[in-house]
Amino acid sequence: MKQTITVLGAVAAAMIATSASAGTLEDVQKRGSLSCGVSTGLPGFSLQDEKGNWTGLDVDTCRAVAAAVLGDANKVRFVPLTAKERFTALQSGEIDMLSRNTTWTHTRDTSLGLNFAGVNYYDGQGFLVQKALGVKSALELDGASVCIQAGTTTELNLADYFREHGMKYSAVVFDTSDQTREGFEAARCDILTSDQSQLYAIRSKLGNPDSAMVLPEVISKEPLGPVVRQGDDAWFNIVKWTLMAQINAEEMGVTSANADQMAAGTNPGVKRLLGTEGDAGAKLGLSADWALNAVKQVGNYAEMFDRNVGPNTPLAISRGLNAQWNKGGILYAPPVR
Repeated sequence: MKQTITVLGAVAAAMIATSASAGTLEDVQKRGSLSCGVSTGLPGFSLQDEKGNWTGLDVDTCRAVAAAVLGDANKVRFVPLTAKERFTALQSGEIDMLSRNTTWTHTRDTSLGLNFAGVNYYDGQGFLVQKALGVKSALELDGASVCIQAGTTTELNLADYFREHGMKYSAVVFDTSDQTREGFEAARCDILTSDQSQLYAIRSKLGNPDSAMVLPEVISKEPLGPVVRQGDDAWFNIVKWTLMAQINAEEMGVTSANADQMAAGTNPGVKRLLGTEGDAGAKLGLSADWALNAVKQVGNYAEMFDRNVGPNTPLAISRGLNAQWNKGGILYAPPVR
């Protein structure tokens, strides 16, 4: 999700510096649980069911870090946050990390006292249309009415796209994502625009999901990923390399089901990843089996993707850009060596 950035004042900047000076790893270990900020409810990414259980790709990113640091993926306290709350919660130390469909941008990376630890989902802004409209391309949308959420840079991307292609539109603005969906379903607009991941989530919540489709055009880059405070490089490395371990595990064929077997095998790269050779864990201040725990308890990247947003889920998203680099996508992790 993309929200207009508020410039931080001197007080906020001081707060960031203070909170970042503490050792987050030590705090998490002493507390015995990881505090992870997630969305208030986005199917496929972070959603709480009626029993209080959290599921989603962003949720699994939190669980993997807990498994790597504490040896138990269940030792997580999930903190639901709105888009406006998320950065303040991280800056103030209320949470240890943020994993909430958050786009990595220049402004966020340079002026908020935060570090993006990687990308767990490559996204982009797109368009959701009713199939009955008969539209197959965004280039056919001249004169359309567009449901859009207020206060987001989605509005700017939309204006740029239509201006670039010499088209006109009328905006139908709502305050929340749910209101935007309701407006679209009530035919108050022809199309709805947001990040494609959110479009698939919105479509899954329609009364008849099959009545709508996501158009093929992607009009922006939205790399989404976990975020930590600046000033704590040890914690930054842990969150970053836990995600990299899951991506590397998929590339190497290591899964939650075969991780123990692979750890006992002869592949040097796998053995370094899973801690039966080398000192990768010690360099992070973790046990040798940090990555083994993350993969065994949560899964590799493909398992996370398929379980939460893949073709056999209500969102039915194909891997696309989120496929491995050697399978037509851009998912690529540095080696553990």
